[in-house]
Amino acid sequence: MSDTVTVTGLYIYPVKSLRGIAVNHHRLLPTGLEFDRRWMLVMPNGRFVTQRQMPKMATITTELTDESLVLSAAGHGSIKISKDAAENEDICDVTIWRDDCEATEAGAEVSAWLTAALESPKPLRLVRLRPDFSRPQSKPELMGPATTTHFADAAPYLVVNQASIDQLNRELLDRGLAQVDHRRFRPNILVTGPAPFAEHSSAGLSEIDGRYRLKHCYPCERCIMTTIDQDHGTRDPDMQPFKTLIALNEMPGNPQAPAFGENTTLTEGSGNRIALGDRLHIVPAAAG
Repeated sequence: MSDTVTVTGLYIYPVKSLRGIAVNHHRLLPTGLEFDRRWMLVMPNGRFVTQRQMPKMATITTELTDESLVLSAAGHGSIKISKDAAENEDICDVTIWRDDCEATEAGAEVSAWLTAALESPKPLRLVRLRPDFSRPQSKPELMGPATTTHFADAAPYLVVNQASIDQLNRELLDRGLAQVDHRRFRPNILVTGPAPFAEHSSAGLSEIDGRYRLKHCYPCERCIMTTIDQDHGTRDPDMQPFKTLIALNEMPGNPQAPAFGENTTLTEGSGNRIALGDRLHIVPAAAG
């Protein structure tokens, strides 16, 4: 088996749980790809909202221009939000998982647009971290105490192996079930080269010329978001491919959930660009 992989997909998700953007190259930062999960939707009480509660979030598209984040939804047109935090934005308290954060709110017009587009029974607000606020680290023992993110669930980066998707699809096909694509797993970096699920047994990836280095921290435990059709924003009634994936690659320490992809941090190369076609060495796991 080759000891290198090729970057074959790059994706950012400017707003947590809304549709992502495929890019040809992008800037690497310790907190993740630039503008990844920079914004998030919250309920009136400040609690975060994802496709787990509102599958229709998958259907709202995102775009980044030089000045703006643009959201679009069928039947609702589009709305623009400045990429730069405004001094008059209201500061609010929000919660993502167990992390309490200070954020700023995009405003009433954006709130009304999102609430209507998602047909939410309660008002939704669009927030981003306050510029001088650093989100608390939930898993310092796994990702290092200096690691932080914006609104990603866990690690700054999610690396997914195309061969693992292909293996899952072969299993789904054998069971007479519909196949899925990478969007069910919301990767930042999609790689081609290693055997299915070999990503779980390596320590990370290093760009072949040493421009950046990524550390695999622990497998990503998947949830019901894998069951949501990303084109229509609907859940699979039979909980697929979640159930098949459990049988194929269960999460270490939790046989009730599947693992898919690696939660990853950037250890070298902040500010450099990652691009489609980059060749990366597989960093072997330490013997032990």
